[in-house]
Amino acid sequence: MAVKKGGQVAIAGDGQVTFKNNTVIKHGARKVRRLYGGKILAGYAGTVADALTLCEKFEDKLSNYQGNLVRAAVELAKEWRTDRVLRRLEALLLAANREALLLISGTGEVIEPDDDIAAVGSGAPYALAAARALLRNTKLPAAEIARQALAIAAEICIYTNDRIVVEEL
Repeated sequence: MAVKKGGQVAIAGDGQVTFKNNTVIKHGARKVRRLYGGKILAGYAGTVADALTLCEKFEDKLSNYQGNLVRAAVELAKEWRTDRVLRRLEALLLAANREALLLISGTGEVIEPDDDIAAVGSGAPYALAAARALLRNTKLPAAEIARQALAIAAEICIYTNDRIVVEEL
Protein backbone atom coordinates (compact mmCIF):
# COMPACT_ATOMS: atom_id res chain seq x y z
CA MET A 1 0.00 0.00 0.00
CA ALA A 2 1.52 3.32 -1.06
CA VAL A 3 0.30 6.85 -0.42
CA LYS A 4 1.75 10.16 -1.55
CA LYS A 5 0.40 13.31 0.09
CA GLY A 6 1.64 16.80 0.83
CA GLY A 7 5.28 16.18 -0.08
CA GLN A 8 5.35 12.94 1.90
CA VAL A 9 5.26 9.39 0.60
CA ALA A 10 4.74 6.19 2.56
CA ILE A 11 4.67 2.52 1.71
CA ALA A 12 3.16 0.01 4.13
CA GLY A 13 3.34 -3.76 4.01
CA ASP A 14 1.80 -6.49 6.08
CA GLY A 15 3.81 -9.43 7.35
CA GLN A 16 1.90 -12.45 6.11
CA VAL A 17 3.39 -15.11 3.85
CA THR A 18 0.90 -17.72 2.70
CA PHE A 19 1.85 -21.08 1.26
CA LYS A 20 -0.38 -22.66 -1.40
CA ASN A 21 -3.25 -20.32 -0.51
CA ASN A 22 -4.19 -22.26 2.61
CA THR A 23 -1.34 -22.08 5.15
CA VAL A 24 0.21 -19.07 6.82
CA ILE A 25 3.91 -19.87 7.16
CA LYS A 26 5.20 -16.48 8.32
CA HIS A 27 3.57 -13.61 10.17
CA GLY A 28 6.39 -11.06 10.32
CA ALA A 29 7.82 -10.83 6.80
CA ARG A 30 9.22 -7.45 5.78
CA LYS A 31 7.75 -6.49 2.39
CA VAL A 32 8.88 -2.86 2.39
CA ARG A 33 12.44 -1.67 1.78
CA ARG A 34 14.48 1.48 1.45
CA LEU A 35 16.66 1.51 -1.64
CA TYR A 36 19.31 3.76 -3.15
CA GLY A 37 20.67 5.09 0.10
CA GLY A 38 17.23 5.46 1.64
CA LYS A 39 15.97 7.84 -1.09
CA ILE A 40 13.60 5.34 -2.71
CA LEU A 41 10.92 3.19 -1.08
CA ALA A 42 9.86 -0.15 -2.53
CA GLY A 43 7.17 -2.61 -1.56
CA TYR A 44 6.24 -5.86 -3.17
CA ALA A 45 3.67 -8.61 -3.33
CA GLY A 46 3.74 -12.04 -4.86
CA THR A 47 6.00 -15.03 -4.65
CA VAL A 48 8.71 -14.16 -2.12
CA ALA A 49 11.77 -15.29 -4.07
CA ASP A 50 10.43 -13.60 -7.20
CA ALA A 51 9.75 -10.35 -5.37
CA LEU A 52 13.20 -10.32 -3.78
CA THR A 53 14.80 -11.01 -7.15
CA LEU A 54 12.92 -8.07 -8.63
CA CYS A 55 13.92 -5.79 -5.75
CA GLU A 56 17.56 -6.66 -6.37
CA LYS A 57 17.17 -6.04 -10.12
CA PHE A 58 15.43 -2.75 -9.39
CA GLU A 59 18.21 -1.70 -7.05
CA ASP A 60 20.72 -2.40 -9.84
CA LYS A 61 18.69 -0.28 -12.25
CA LEU A 62 18.56 2.56 -9.71
CA SER A 63 22.34 2.44 -9.44
CA ASN A 64 22.72 2.39 -13.23
CA TYR A 65 20.47 5.44 -13.61
CA GLN A 66 21.75 7.44 -10.61
CA GLY A 67 18.51 7.10 -8.64
CA ASN A 68 16.23 8.23 -11.46
CA LEU A 69 13.12 6.39 -10.30
CA VAL A 70 11.07 6.58 -13.48
CA ARG A 71 13.94 5.62 -15.79
CA ALA A 72 14.96 2.71 -13.54
CA ALA A 73 11.35 1.50 -13.38
CA VAL A 74 10.90 1.64 -17.16
CA GLU A 75 14.17 -0.22 -17.74
CA LEU A 76 13.21 -2.88 -15.15
CA ALA A 77 9.79 -3.34 -16.75
CA LYS A 78 11.35 -3.69 -20.22
CA GLU A 79 13.84 -6.29 -19.00
CA TRP A 80 11.22 -8.09 -16.92
CA ARG A 81 8.85 -8.34 -19.88
CA THR A 82 11.42 -9.49 -22.43
CA ASP A 83 13.82 -11.74 -20.47
CA ARG A 84 12.79 -15.41 -20.62
CA VAL A 85 13.68 -16.10 -16.98
CA LEU A 86 12.38 -12.84 -15.50
CA ARG A 87 9.15 -13.09 -17.48
CA ARG A 88 8.11 -16.03 -15.30
CA LEU A 89 8.47 -14.10 -12.05
CA GLU A 90 5.19 -13.65 -10.22
CA ALA A 91 5.30 -10.41 -8.27
CA LEU A 92 4.38 -6.74 -8.39
CA LEU A 93 6.42 -3.80 -7.17
CA LEU A 94 5.51 -0.43 -5.77
CA ALA A 95 8.26 2.17 -5.84
CA ALA A 96 8.23 5.76 -4.70
CA ASN A 97 10.22 8.84 -3.89
CA ARG A 98 8.90 12.29 -2.99
CA GLU A 99 8.24 13.10 -6.66
CA ALA A 100 6.67 9.91 -8.02
CA LEU A 101 4.79 6.80 -6.99
CA LEU A 102 4.84 3.88 -9.43
CA LEU A 103 3.34 0.42 -9.81
CA ILE A 104 5.64 -1.84 -11.84
CA SER A 105 4.57 -5.15 -13.38
CA GLY A 106 6.12 -7.92 -15.41
CA THR A 107 3.87 -7.28 -18.37
CA GLY A 108 5.60 -3.97 -18.98
CA GLU A 109 3.40 -1.59 -17.03
CA VAL A 110 4.90 1.34 -15.18
CA ILE A 111 1.85 3.13 -13.85
CA GLU A 112 1.75 6.39 -11.93
CA PRO A 113 -1.72 6.39 -10.34
CA ASP A 114 -3.89 9.47 -10.83
CA ASP A 115 -4.71 9.84 -7.15
CA ASP A 116 -1.25 9.13 -5.64
CA ILE A 117 -2.46 5.87 -4.07
CA ALA A 118 -1.53 2.35 -5.16
CA ALA A 119 -1.77 -1.12 -3.68
CA VAL A 120 -0.58 -4.61 -4.60
CA GLY A 121 -1.23 -8.03 -3.19
CA SER A 122 -4.25 -9.98 -2.03
CA GLY A 123 -5.60 -7.18 0.14
CA ALA A 124 -5.00 -4.49 -2.49
CA PRO A 125 -8.64 -3.74 -3.40
CA TYR A 126 -9.61 -3.33 0.26
CA ALA A 127 -6.55 -1.24 1.14
CA LEU A 128 -7.01 0.93 -1.94
CA ALA A 129 -10.67 1.65 -1.14
CA ALA A 130 -9.86 2.43 2.50
CA ALA A 131 -6.95 4.71 1.53
CA ARG A 132 -9.11 6.64 -0.94
CA ALA A 133 -11.76 7.21 1.71
CA LEU A 134 -9.18 8.29 4.29
CA LEU A 135 -7.43 10.62 1.83
CA ARG A 136 -10.69 12.30 0.85
CA ASN A 137 -12.20 12.57 4.32
CA THR A 138 -9.37 13.08 6.81
CA LYS A 139 -6.31 15.23 7.33
CA LEU A 140 -4.13 12.24 8.24
CA PRO A 141 -0.54 12.22 6.91
CA ALA A 142 0.50 9.75 4.19
CA ALA A 143 2.07 7.25 6.60
CA GLU A 144 -1.02 7.05 8.80
CA ILE A 145 -3.34 6.69 5.81
CA ALA A 146 -1.21 3.80 4.53
CA ARG A 147 -1.11 2.14 7.97
CA GLN A 148 -4.85 2.47 8.61
CA ALA A 149 -5.82 1.40 5.09
CA LEU A 150 -3.75 -1.76 5.40
CA ALA A 151 -5.18 -2.43 8.88
CA ILE A 152 -8.68 -2.23 7.39
CA ALA A 153 -7.65 -4.63 4.62
CA ALA A 154 -6.35 -7.03 7.29
CA GLU A 155 -9.80 -7.08 8.89
CA ILE A 156 -11.33 -8.22 5.59
CA CYS A 157 -8.74 -10.22 3.64
CA ILE A 158 -7.58 -13.59 5.00
CA TYR A 159 -4.27 -13.21 3.13
CA THR A 160 -3.39 -9.93 4.88
CA ASN A 161 -2.37 -9.59 8.52
CA ASP A 162 -2.03 -6.65 10.90
CA ARG A 163 1.74 -6.79 11.42
CA ILE A 164 2.25 -3.62 9.45
CA VAL A 165 5.58 -2.01 8.62
CA VAL A 166 5.58 1.54 7.27
CA GLU A 167 8.49 3.36 5.64
CA GLU A 168 8.15 7.03 4.74
CA LEU A 169 10.04 9.85 3.07
